Amino acid sequence: MRSRQDEAVLRPLQDAVVRLLKARPFYGHLLLSFRRRTVGGEAPLGVTMENGTPTLAVSPMAFAAFSPGEQEALLEHVLKHVLHLHMLRRKERHGGDWDIACDLAINTGIEGLPAGAPLPGRFKVPEGLAAEEYYSLLHAPWAVGNLEGGGIGDASRDFGGDLGQRGEEEGGSDETPVPIDDHQIWSEAESTPVRLAEEVVRTLVSDAVRKSHGEIPGEVRPLVEGWLAPSPIPWKQVLRQFVATAGRVGRQSTWKREHRRFAHDTPGMRKRRRLHLLVGVDVSDSTNIRELRETFAAELVRIARGRDSLLTVLYAGSRIQKIESFRGSDIVAEVYEGGGFTDLRPVFEHARTLNPRPAAVIYLTDGYGEAPKAMEFPTLWVLTKDGEKPAPWGVELRLDV
Repeated sequence: MRSRQDEAVLRPLQDAVVRLLKARPFYGHLLLSFRRRTVGGEAPLGVTMENGTPTLAVSPMAFAAFSPGEQEALLEHVLKHVLHLHMLRRKERHGGDWDIACDLAINTGIEGLPAGAPLPGRFKVPEGLAAEEYYSLLHAPWAVGNLEGGGIGDASRDFGGDLGQRGEEEGGSDETPVPIDDHQIWSEAESTPVRLAEEVVRTLVSDAVRKSHGEIPGEVRPLVEGWLAPSPIPWKQVLRQFVATAGRVGRQSTWKREHRRFAHDTPGMRKRRRLHLLVGVDVSDSTNIRELRETFAAELVRIARGRDSLLTVLYAGSRIQKIESFRGSDIVAEVYEGGGFTDLRPVFEHARTLNPRPAAVIYLTDGYGEAPKAMEFPTLWVLTKDGEKPAPWGVELRLDV
């Protein structure tokens, strides 16, 4: 629950979202699906994909310093980074040059950006290219240094390559070009597999299009239509990646991996994988398809068996009818027959009472039932073929059984 002081600090952001909902509803509804967190620093905004959850980080004081028009442009800017999955396309490229290339790929289509926003004209490169194309034009192959900076100097400011040289040729400022938003938090997206991130964005886009009644901005229409196409990703792969992401909790030392800073003088760090999932199974008549439930249960068992895992399985309709818990190799695939109408809230209410708290909730349902308005647990909605996602939050997966 936010305090009045917190609400006052975030008021400029809330007002900007309201203006977007009125002027550009697609972007406004897209933003409403993001988890938000406040941060400090000079960058007004940043976006990332944190363990499969789209997250908007805002520095309230920095964001409030911009005009209303610039605030809306900044929000559109970070949303386009997500629509293009820029934070997951870097691969082994030089971090600083990739940051600028991503901004060049989206900034020309955004009106009202703050002064200093990187634009193709400053670097004498054509408009309308993809981030990878801009990177190949801007990155000098002889640039040295680590992947975070551009060589000797301040890694957060020196972007390497020949970016500074191109800016001076243009006759502009001789300052090193920097992104207008925070790209440092893109490293958090490493916890999310690309395939899972694609399904997350596909779900966000579908919900935003539906709620904005199909009012898609022209400059992103081809991109949005691509996201709306049927997913080519098998549902079992999405389920596996979601579970793997949920299990990344904690860290442990290991001599099998070199420590990044101290080489072999000390053990490196490896993420410790624990798995505590709460699995909800809708037992109403509309999902009473034995083959569907058996296939879902068997796949979940295959994923969880052999790991340090705990699965709490709730069979629920309008209320929780049966609770079972399984650990490690004791996990078995079972099917419980129920009936009645569906209320999705009891499963999430039970999740808040568990200790340890589940890393995520996986819910097999047709989606037709009352759901919480918001949820702190990462959630995977495993929907039947004709089901409907019951809430704007969570990742949608549709069984093709």
